[in-house]
Amino acid sequence: MRVVLAEDLFLLRDGLIRTLEEHGCEVVAVDNGPALLRALLDEAAPPDVAVVDVRLPPTFTDEGLRAALEARRARPGLPVLVLSQYVEQLYAHELLAGGEGAVGYLLKDRVTDTAQFVDAVRRVAGGGTVMDPQVIARLLSRGEARGSVGDLTPRERDVLELMAEGRSNAAVASGLHISESAVAKHTASIFAKLRIDPSPDDNRRVLAVLAYLRR
Repeated sequence: MRVVLAEDLFLLRDGLIRTLEEHGCEVVAVDNGPALLRALLDEAAPPDVAVVDVRLPPTFTDEGLRAALEARRARPGLPVLVLSQYVEQLYAHELLAGGEGAVGYLLKDRVTDTAQFVDAVRRVAGGGTVMDPQVIARLLSRGEARGSVGDLTPRERDVLELMAEGRSNAAVASGLHISESAVAKHTASIFAKLRIDPSPDDNRRVLAVLAYLRR
């Protein structure tokens, strides 16, 4: 798996490179926004997934995210896992607004858990969606005032948090100690209450979390 890694902090970048290479990945590392965009659009060696810090030189604002979004417009479906120091709702919304999947948003604290980080990279590369639990909690708390998410039962909210992390029904069932059929019923109820129409893909799970952000 070919990974484009964009991180300007040398020690963190070096650690992530080592981790990914130890798990069989080929890593192309960059440290600024323009270099990231070039690497993502390299037709001679296209990446399987991008791991991108939101804040990169030269602006140190949202340079990394902007480059990733521009690359996804040029290459629809390009898998992108964004890393951020803080929970920033606007960035999560922008990244996921298209609903295509193959995206993720993790806080940098999570990368210290090697297994969790590598699993997130692989899930995003495979077309899945990964959301940091703290990001989900912030989005859900904001959604309370909008009514739709507030209509969910406590158990439905538990299911929503886990499935928005990218977990399968089996994993949700295991985490909550309930049956898979119960998870399926809760999921159907969540989609109905949030008025999310049927779709052949799993991105409904992410849209369930973000539904209240839509204007």
